[in-house]
Order: sequence, then structure tokens, then C-alpha cells
Amino acid sequence: MKKVIINGTIVTATETYEADILIVDDKITCIGKQLNRDVDEVIDAKGAYIFPGGIDPHTHLDMPFGGTVTKDDFETGTMGAAFGGTTTVIDFCLTNKEEPLKNSIKTWHDKSKDKAVIDYSFHLMIGEINEEVLEELPHIINQEGITSFKVFMAYKNVFQADDGTLFRTLEAAKELGALVMVHAENGDVIDYLTKKALREGKTEPIYHALTRPPEIEGEATGRAAKLTELTHSQLYVVHVSCQDAVEKIAEARSKGVDVWGETCPQYLVLDKTYLEKPHFEGAKYVWSPPLRDKHHQETLWRALKNGELQTIGSDQCSFDFDGQKSLGINDFTKIPNGGPIIEDRMSILFSEGVEKGRISLNQFVDITSTRAAKLFGLFPKKGTIAVGADADLVIFDPSVKRTISAKTHHLAVDYSAFEGMEVTGEPISVLSRGDFVVKNKVFVGKAGNGKFLKRAKYGEMVDVESEVKVPL
Repeated sequence: MKKVIINGTIVTATETYEADILIVDDKITCIGKQLNRDVDEVIDAKGAYIFPGGIDPHTHLDMPFGGTVTKDDFETGTMGAAFGGTTTVIDFCLTNKEEPLKNSIKTWHDKSKDKAVIDYSFHLMIGEINEEVLEELPHIINQEGITSFKVFMAYKNVFQADDGTLFRTLEAAKELGALVMVHAENGDVIDYLTKKALREGKTEPIYHALTRPPEIEGEATGRAAKLTELTHSQLYVVHVSCQDAVEKIAEARSKGVDVWGETCPQYLVLDKTYLEKPHFEGAKYVWSPPLRDKHHQETLWRALKNGELQTIGSDQCSFDFDGQKSLGINDFTKIPNGGPIIEDRMSILFSEGVEKGRISLNQFVDITSTRAAKLFGLFPKKGTIAVGADADLVIFDPSVKRTISAKTHHLAVDYSAFEGMEVTGEPISVLSRGDFVVKNKVFVGKAGNGKFLKRAKYGEMVDVESEVKVPL
């Protein structure tokens, strides 16, 4: 099957130019002029940008938490992602202590294999380090193609690992070629502050933020960075929300420590006052780290601009307001943490970033796609527009304006975190490996069409001709 996209403006992390794109089956085979001969379909992208498909490096689909399960699974979650211009997600595979890691990997494969409409991979949670875990890791990296591990520094008595576990995970990752990710908050201090608040009768959603101040995110980020320095390993800090954490990442990077930082759309455009909404509406905005005072937003934008933060994930983790978030109506600690973000990740960054001059168009592509592809072993198969790459492409109208609403989104959850926000720019059509998933804003994909991606080790890339992993 041959397709050609004509009249569009191609945008990569480094270039912006006009050319046609020839697609044969699932690959980009030629980029040039007048390629619309002897093809099965001509796609006219006049007036539109053509971006590489977005890569969301941070999602939680079909995930159990706080006695319930996220409303969006791998079908509805990846459908929403596709409408937003994302063609690859990397989800977090949670593990159970004293159980083989392979059991959890199988569970996540079972959740996703018949449901995902776009391609996907997994990060693997490490909650403990012992000889059994260390023996499993080489197989997980080399055969399973899972080359990133998540360590929680928060959620005491649930997910939280101690510093020894983080240190040994960093050591193992350095030896084996994996990237260690951290949720950087001081879980012990949070545990004390939340219990203190409840004793004092402080149960409203705003106390979720007040018991998780930015200083303890900064402290945990700095601690993780220092352990990375000691082990000469590599670290990726997820969902950076505040100036305190940005400063610790910048400090470590200035000393040559291999530390990377991700932020999320919610921290760029929403602030702590949303948790004060009356009638328990603030519960819609309970996630961790929490929303911050507004002045942190400009710090995050500057950090994206100057490269102190390099990626944007959604931290998609949706729970219905009615029936799930409401579990914590009398106790903010029982509100399931998370929000519906995946569908609006790219539009918000384009509208608030590119359109308002905070980042360039090429930076937008790097932040939403290319950098994640490089960090997580997918480049250049994913994350760019080049001959030999997968034909994961987004035809994006930069002029259209729309209002975000739960009435028009494609997720299963019953509210939007960005309800009523007007954005400029919208994906019109989205292709995954050469096939339309969204065509002229209509879903034409199919559950189960998404493929699991085995990824290269940290610092390596995929040779698109041979699929051999080579140095980046």
C-alpha cells in the first residue's frame, strides 16, 4: 500500500521545510517533491504541519490505585492519545514485592495486547532489590526490551522504596544499560504531614497540596541526583512540578551528572487554586506531585526553553469524579491520585508554548516526541520524520481554535482537567505505521492494532534497516 502526503510543512526537532512524504506499507520510503505518482492514496496537507507522532513517556492505563482502577484502559486511553497526536505511549508496569518481575510484565501484556490502538511499551517498577530481582534484570532488558525502571520515593507503605533500593537500582542500571526513573517526593515527610492534617480535621482536597510542599519534591530530586552522581548512572525525573526540583536538576547537570527532567501540561497551565474549588470539585485536580503556586509555571516554561527540562509526559491516570474521586469526600488521602491529560498534551504545549513564543516549533517536536524516543531506545524508528522510520505522522492544523471539554474528548472518564480552556492548533489526521488511526478527526483505528515495542538500551538507537541496536 502506497500513500503520499503532499503540500504539508514537515517539522522535526531540527528542521522545518516543505516536501512530500512517500509511505510504503508501514515505513517512510522517500521525502522529496512530486512523489504523487503510482500511489494508492494522496493525502493533501495544505496549510498543515506534519509532525512525527508524539511519544508520551508517562502513562498509567488500566492501573489499580487506592482500591479502584483507572477509568481509561489501553483501548480508550490510546484512542484519546491518538486524537491528541500521540502515536506511542510508554506505560508503567507495577510490580509486587516477593513476586517475580515477569509476572507483572505478563499482567501488563494481558491488559494491553488486544486493546491498544497505537504502539506502546512499558517501564518496570522496582520496589525491592534482591538477588532474585538482579538475576531477572538482564533478561528483562535484553529479551523483553524493557530498558527503563521506575522507583517511587513516595507513597509510603504502598509503592515507596528506600534509598538503598534506589542506589542499587542505579548501580544495576549503569551496568546493564537501563534508565532509572524516579517519582521524587519525600514519602516519609508526606506521611507525617498527611496524618497530622487529618488529626487536625483538615480533610478537603486543598490539603493534598499543603501536605506535599514543593520543598520536599526538591529535596527528593536532589537526593536522587546525588545518588546518581555517586553511582555514575543515569536518571530521569518524572513529572517535575516546581522550581525547587528544576534547580536540583540544573545543578546536577551543570556538574555533568546524567540527569533528565520531564514536566506535564497540568503544571504548565493549572495552579494550586484549582484544589480550592467548592463542592469537592477540587478533587478533580488531586494528583502527585500536586499543583503549585502559579509562579512555578514560568520556571517550568523557562526550563523547557533552556533545556533544563527535556520532555513532556501526560502522567495520564484518570478516575471518574463521580464514584472514584468521591471515595475521598471526607478524607483527601482517599482521593485516587491522577487526572485525564493524555488527549490534550500536545495541543496545550503547542498553544501555550509555540503560539505564545515560549518555545520554538522545533523545540515542540523535540519535547513531545524526539527526545523521549532518544532517551527510551526508540530513535530513529520513532520520534522523527526520516527515510526508514515508521510512518507515525500527525497532520496538524495550527490555525484552528477549539475549547477543551469532556463533552468532546474521547476518553472514558467523566470530566476534563482543562474544561473550558481555549487552545489553538489541533491534529486533523494521525497515522500509526502508515495506517490512519484518526482521519479528518474521525476515529478509523482498531483495538489491538498497536504493537508492543522492544526498546534499545540507554544510549543506543535502532538501526532502522536492520533493527540492530547501535550507539546513539
